[in-house]
Amino acid sequence: MPSLDFKGKAFVYAHHLTVPFRELVPDAKKSCLPKSTAPALDGNLIIHGDNLHALKALLPLYAGKVDCVFIDPPYNTGHEGWRYNDNVRSPLMKEWIKKHANPSDEGVTRDDLERHEKWACMMWPRLKLLHELMSPTGSFWITLDDNEVHQAKSLLDEIFGADCFVGQIAWQKRTSRENRAPLSPSIDHLLLYSKCLPDSWKLVRNLIPVEPVEEVSEDEESGVSGTIPFSAQGFRKNQVYKITTPTGVIHDPPKGRCWGATEPEFEKLKAQDRIYWPKNGNGRPRVIPAAGAHQGLVPNTLWLAREVGDTEGSKKLLLEIFSEREELGIHAPKPHELIERVVQISTNPDSIVLDSFAGSGTTAHAVLAQNKKDGGKRRFILVECEDYADTLTAERVRRVIRGYPFSGTKRTELMREPLNWTKLKKADALVEKAESIKQLEGADYDEVKITVEAGELVVTGEMTVKDKAPGITGAFTYCTLGAEMSLEGLLTGKDLPAFEALAKYVFYTATGRTLATVAKQQAKGGDGLIGEAEHYRVHLLYQPDQAWLRSEAAVLTETKVEAIVAGRPAGQRSLVFAAAKYLSQKDLTGRGVEFCQLPYAIHRILGESAPRA
Repeated sequence: MPSLDFKGKAFVYAHHLTVPFRELVPDAKKSCLPKSTAPALDGNLIIHGDNLHALKALLPLYAGKVDCVFIDPPYNTGHEGWRYNDNVRSPLMKEWIKKHANPSDEGVTRDDLERHEKWACMMWPRLKLLHELMSPTGSFWITLDDNEVHQAKSLLDEIFGADCFVGQIAWQKRTSRENRAPLSPSIDHLLLYSKCLPDSWKLVRNLIPVEPVEEVSEDEESGVSGTIPFSAQGFRKNQVYKITTPTGVIHDPPKGRCWGATEPEFEKLKAQDRIYWPKNGNGRPRVIPAAGAHQGLVPNTLWLAREVGDTEGSKKLLLEIFSEREELGIHAPKPHELIERVVQISTNPDSIVLDSFAGSGTTAHAVLAQNKKDGGKRRFILVECEDYADTLTAERVRRVIRGYPFSGTKRTELMREPLNWTKLKKADALVEKAESIKQLEGADYDEVKITVEAGELVVTGEMTVKDKAPGITGAFTYCTLGAEMSLEGLLTGKDLPAFEALAKYVFYTATGRTLATVAKQQAKGGDGLIGEAEHYRVHLLYQPDQAWLRSEAAVLTETKVEAIVAGRPAGQRSLVFAAAKYLSQKDLTGRGVEFCQLPYAIHRILGESAPRA
């Protein structure tokens, strides 16, 4: 398979494996939680810190559990001033990036002839960690413009596998024309990959929810609400046959199409009374959906602004949420409707959604909004490295949850129906549908308007707000990243990680699996068992106490080995993490015990080898 070669690839190829572990440290004051609720790492999270380190810190908790990753990374236009300063230890890399490692400089600008290589070096280890966090049927969505979309696809083809590419979506980010540009940029790109093959992902992805729409041809009215044409595009030999109506009329499939199923399947539908014959029994058959069948549309590759919003509307909403501020420092935030569409397609009500380039917090807004619509309990994890993680990212989510000061008119679109000749012939039914929505939804709004805009019938609910926009139910824990765990830290007692945090991390590095709960039997007064995998019982001899770590209690001794061996089932081996041991590895191996010295010296290598420099 072709791969993208870029300067620095040899040095960042396995960099994600060497990123040090940092503990997630909850900050109760900056969290948004119900009263008497303690911060927790198993709910919604907003993390302030370098996303490379944050993703590594999430692995012991969430590896293989994230159903949807949505990221909006730097587009690398040359005007953003982003910086590449990952701590890659190669002297060549340090020399190469030192120009832009100083926080006081302008970052990677258009004048930097190596900006595309630096962007690829920045993205590679992050993409590797995101891939590891995804569930087996998870999906990955990334927004970009023309600057890096072609290189991003090459990176993703290599990390996910080209066969896992689902599609490239064009999103209409603006409706106004840019007269200063050679071509007015109207779209951004959404690249979509699945961790499984697309045909498998199709079985778990959702249709786009819509109001039932009568899809009829101009010469064939159905007469039954919600029926579906029994025909399909293309030619399939076993789906081309003659159908006789109850009145004796013989029909072939419409020109250029075939029937929607084989003849035996059609006969089954008839036996189930799920075939409707329009035109008083003379027309081509239509299918009556099964009771409770999910109505919706297959997602397409063109997402229009009128459906999922644009940057102008999203900026306006953000300034509305922060009405006391003149400027926010965010150029073109994504509309929450866009990410809601992603969430609708790619998640179920209990899914976890991760955004490691959180920006203004739009992803959290979208998840909360979708949960409100369908009663879901989806969780979000946001990571933001900039200083505005608290004052903008988290603050936006706080205001969305609690409500925010606002005076003006809030508008909610309740229905949008494209008009065509067939629908105009049934204008009475269309008007009745719009009026029924107005009656049903009227109590929730000050006014419900029915208008025609650009060839579409639109029903909009309007509410005048004088003091405060209403909030959406939700909560989150705000976290920062703890100090880098190192041997020096363990020896000096500085920034020692908590027992549970270290236990979950060493278990993950040893087994590649997350540890939901740490065994109650901890190192003090026990054999340090923290969890089990298929063939291993994993033990940790550790307490976050400098004096304890320097004592014999922290050492793997003959007595502890005897207790470990005596307590395990036959056929299993033991993996013990400890500061030191008093037995040789030869003696331990004979008893089925493997020793790993803290802070640990192992990494999971998933059958990969770095390319040559």
